[in-house]
Amino acid sequence: MIFSNYGLEISNMIPETGGDSTAKWGQMKTLKGSREIEAMLAGHGLTTANIIYRMPDFQTVLQTYLWQDYDMAPDFPKLRGFLDFWQRKLDGPIHSVQYTHQHLIKPGEWRKVDGELLVG
Repeated sequence: MIFSNYGLEISNMIPETGGDSTAKWGQMKTLKGSREIEAMLAGHGLTTANIIYRMPDFQTVLQTYLWQDYDMAPDFPKLRGFLDFWQRKLDGPIHSVQYTHQHLIKPGEWRKVDGELLVG
């Protein structure tokens, strides 16, 4: 089951059964890391949202949910999609949302390197 549009990738967290699972976990981490780097190079930045919502059965009780994914500022299509999903499908009404966005890789951080340093 994959919920990739909403920041959850459950299928990538479960290794295949049988054999040496250590190698499989390493491959999954590498693939996820590659997707994250590709997203950052495409202009996506790490977006973190603190969603405060009311408990469905106890409207006076506030609960917190932390959401994090790579998203594009200033429109934040993934965050907006998740919040739309929340309002359509989940019972707890949203009280407030606080978010922050950070570009982890900026164009000025990449430069050509002409040389090689050997240690040993």
